[in-house]
Amino acid sequence: QVQLVESGGGLVQAGDSLRLSCAASGLKLRTYATGWFRQAPGKEREFVAAISWSGGNTFYADSVRSRFTISRDNAKNTVSLQMNSLKPEETAVYYCAAGRGDLRSAQSYLYWGQGTAVTVLS
Repeated sequence: QVQLVESGGGLVQAGDSLRLSCAASGLKLRTYATGWFRQAPGKEREFVAAISWSGGNTFYADSVRSRFTISRDNAKNTVSLQMNSLKPEETAVYYCAAGRGDLRSAQSYLYWGQGTAVTVLS
């Protein structure tokens, strides 16, 4: 059974940092690109960041490019998202996903975690 489990969410103040992690079981993450998406209340799920299976290529939404860093540890079967200078409008549930193809599109992802909530207070 394939599982992606996110962790690291929480309640922070604007300007703070959080590090999200995504651990996979039943799946070798190194054979998939991995992405992070987020969904705020009442809004559609949106792309945040993605990393190729090798880690050699990373992709970011323009809104997070200079503040977020995605990385992977294929030996540990995990992917992380370091988020700095968080903003209140980034309050959302953050999901990790594994897939192939157009990594900015949610439709490219085959496996999804249940999400971890991030709340950024102003």
